[in-house]
Amino acid sequence: MNTTSSRATQKTLDLSKKPVLLWGALLAVPLLAVILFAVVQPIKVVPRIGLAPGFIFTDMYGRQLTNEDLRGQIVIYNFTTTSCEAPCIDTAPLMQELQEFVKHLDTGGIPVTLVTISLDPERDTPERLQAYARKLNADPTLWHFVTGSPERLKQVVGGGFELYYTQDEHGVFHFAPMLAIVDGNGILRVRYKRGLEDAAIAERDLRLMLEEARNSSGAAGLVYEAAHLFLCYPTY
Repeated sequence: MNTTSSRATQKTLDLSKKPVLLWGALLAVPLLAVILFAVVQPIKVVPRIGLAPGFIFTDMYGRQLTNEDLRGQIVIYNFTTTSCEAPCIDTAPLMQELQEFVKHLDTGGIPVTLVTISLDPERDTPERLQAYARKLNADPTLWHFVTGSPERLKQVVGGGFELYYTQDEHGVFHFAPMLAIVDGNGILRVRYKRGLEDAAIAERDLRLMLEEARNSSGAAGLVYEAAHLFLCYPTY
């Protein structure tokens, strides 16, 4: 009698364990998937730094250009003056390389735009910006040259993009070379704060951002969100 009772009790315990084991297995699957994703990192993404600054600037034709005009486009920014000469490190040659790269890039219908922001509104008039654009063989349908009031520039460039600059008593601007890329949602994705030795890194990041923009809808979007969550960022 005792043996029969013991067997029945053991059977009851075994049956009660099954739901626990089942739930444990079900919970282990997503946990293992998370660990695998974090280790393997099947896709790479460019990080999201934060919301890019809003602005209203004047372009080389005397027209207004705002950040909202660029919504839905991936935008590459550089910051300089038309009189940037040594020891000033000019990023215009890099922008020229990126312009040629974009011209021959299959963007999948996603517009890519270049914007040069002049830090010297007093001297960099629309006419001077036009001459500067011609000197760089800039495509006006692809590459904008803009500036604004000193106060607005400080807010946008210094406060928003975090590029800090000064002007000395001789009117010379001092600043570190920097490029920045903003995505179509107005999110600042990357700042190359020390400039770039060549355009290859920016070209790689641009490809990654275009791939993400093309594949971020539906279920695929969850994969990209997971990549951002687990910091699947490329090595610079």
